[in-house]
Amino acid sequence: MCARIISVANQKGGVGKTATTTNLGASLYNLGHKILLVDMDPQGNLSSSFGTVERGETTVADAILDRKVALPIVPIYKRDDARLDLIPTSVALATAEAALMNKLGREFRLREQLDTVSNLYDFIFIDTPPSLGLLTINSLVAAQLVLVPTEARYFSLQGLQMLQESIDEILYINPHLRILGIVLSKFDRRLREEQTVATYLREHWGDLVFETHVGTNSKILEAASAGMPLIEMHGSHRAVEMYASLAREVLARV
Repeated sequence: MCARIISVANQKGGVGKTATTTNLGASLYNLGHKILLVDMDPQGNLSSSFGTVERGETTVADAILDRKVALPIVPIYKRDDARLDLIPTSVALATAEAALMNKLGREFRLREQLDTVSNLYDFIFIDTPPSLGLLTINSLVAAQLVLVPTEARYFSLQGLQMLQESIDEILYINPHLRILGIVLSKFDRRLREEQTVATYLREHWGDLVFETHVGTNSKILEAASAGMPLIEMHGSHRAVEMYASLAREVLARV
């Protein structure tokens, strides 16, 4: 059985894509699943979320430019049948995006590579850059599902609309792509604007909005700065439970 491949995407930056990818992946690992995380953002925040990752001579950039180069998979956690692996990024990915323009089948390079390993995992999560370049297009073409983190702010609504338009375009080459759900991140229920936007999102997008929201929590920022997922951070029980709740919702939806 092949993995469910989920692209974590939003064309707006700073909405919690990397925190979602890191901690949702870790939560599903904690629940006994085999997880692969793919860092497709040249900034490398997902890779940094797991501290200093040992990297070999090849990178994800090499793998998408040359079909003969295998994906550089780094094991992070393993317990019983569960595992969490990471494909880290490198700065070379930024230049690889331009080089892809001249490659045949450029939109399918990541999909082709993930097809070679998808039978080893239950879920593959792809952390995407905040733009609709070839790296994001590769991530959406490789996926069956899109998980959309967003802030409950008025200017974030535009990012959601832009992503929907991008998905509509991607459907021409990946007709099975669909939105798994929208998760409110950095949500502060004390702010009237955020309550109003959250209500609008639920009215406009309906059941696509997850019941679980990720509230503002200092431990999420501390864990990212310390280079570790929340499950490793002392005193982060409340934040861990938010992502565990989201993980259970994801399992129910897929």
